[in-house]
Amino acid sequence: MYFNLFVSFFKIGLFGFGGGYAMLSLIQHEVVETHNWISVGDFTDIVAISQMTPGPIGINMATYVGYTVTGNAFGSFFATLALCLPSFIIMLTIAHYYIKFRQNKYIEDVFLGLRIVIVGLIAAAGLQLMNKDNFIDYISVILFLLAFLAVWKMKANPIMVILIAGVAGFLIY
Repeated sequence: MYFNLFVSFFKIGLFGFGGGYAMLSLIQHEVVETHNWISVGDFTDIVAISQMTPGPIGINMATYVGYTVTGNAFGSFFATLALCLPSFIIMLTIAHYYIKFRQNKYIEDVFLGLRIVIVGLIAAAGLQLMNKDNFIDYISVILFLLAFLAVWKMKANPIMVILIAGVAGFLIY
């Protein structure tokens, strides 16, 4: 069990470019679809809990899922370590070589391509959370679009938009 948990979160950490929100679709695939460790509903609850607790969402989710799967703190430790280890190794390697090759056009193109991939991963995670149990919550989609347009077109303060959207969501639901 610990080995499967470690390998799953190591893979997530290895391919989870863009931070915790970009990892959501990878985490869901591993823990819900591949291993059936938790249900879709429980996954959505874990995402909400991980957002409310201090710290990065990916690490919070790894810790929570590790504990849920094994029933003890060792599971949390192994899942969290496995998630962080690839990033640590990759960043040490990149930092070593980036100084030598930072003016290289190909390296600049790779980093530009990574930005595009990260946006796609975050969008995929948002779509998966929006489609809970084959039900699309159109009110949430409308709130998102209104918030997006307010920030993008009207140059509204993002903090105020988040607060207003939160109040609107609370009142609607």
